[in-house]
Amino acid sequence: MRLAATTLLVALAACSATPERPREPFVVVLGTAQDGGFPQVGCREPACARARDDEDHRRLVTSLALVDPRSGRRWLFDASPDLREQVERLEPLAPLRTEGGARPPLFDGIFLTHAHIGHYVGLSLLGREVYGARDVPVWCTQRMGAFLRANGPWSLLVDTRAIELREIETGTTVALAPDLRVEALRVPHRDEFSDTLAFIVRSPSRSVAYLPDIDKWERWELPLERFLASVDVALVDGTFYADGELPGRAMSEIPHPFIAETLARLAAAPAELRRKVVFTHLNHTNPACDPHGAAARAIRNAGLRVAREGEVLSLGAD
Repeated sequence: MRLAATTLLVALAACSATPERPREPFVVVLGTAQDGGFPQVGCREPACARARDDEDHRRLVTSLALVDPRSGRRWLFDASPDLREQVERLEPLAPLRTEGGARPPLFDGIFLTHAHIGHYVGLSLLGREVYGARDVPVWCTQRMGAFLRANGPWSLLVDTRAIELREIETGTTVALAPDLRVEALRVPHRDEFSDTLAFIVRSPSRSVAYLPDIDKWERWELPLERFLASVDVALVDGTFYADGELPGRAMSEIPHPFIAETLARLAAAPAELRRKVVFTHLNHTNPACDPHGAAARAIRNAGLRVAREGEVLSLGAD
């Protein structure tokens, strides 16, 4: 089954006209860059310079929102360093509920994949120095929860009840509505401070997987092909395009699956399987950051694609 997808141009957020809002649950892509964003701090390469000069080439740090328009509830997948701007971009599609008083919850819950900086530091904006949130559920592994409790300033978020940690493990299913649930999968990654999860959002009609970080596919006990067969769309790790992308650094120290490796692995797979793959979490060195470049064209020619910020993925039947 192919997942219906439409694109919400980010520019709509700045327009006076309100974009048409989906009526059924949906996922929206809030960011597609690796933890440092694009342009990345201190980068003086031509691609970063162009991103500074042209808003259309910028990428926010990888994150998703899940929205249920029937209830007005919304959930966040990874709290990125760009959370402030991502909340603003989400507003035209899923306005903040007003019945929550002076401090309605920015999100009805947050799912964290792991403890690398692009995936949790946005939690700091929930503290009393900024939004002053209260009892926001944060789903994470036991090890991730222990990390947050033991280290400031995150421990202060727990102690002041800005967030409420809810520990989950592989195989856990979190019911968000009678027909909407989130499944957790354990994936291998550089787990210095926590272990790492992927998530699958499921409705009765469709499913979207979010797997922004993983080591090489061969290190995962679940074959990539079987994983793809179980969902309609999979936003997966596209950090680097190919080996040699980081001059002067051993890329074996950061063993993400290269996009070129994923393309080669799936070259003989059915087209229906390849169409499910959407790359996210792109490093600023990744040539696929340029949607008009040769790398992005090679991805499209292979039947896969790169995620677009503002892209809406419907979970409804239509």
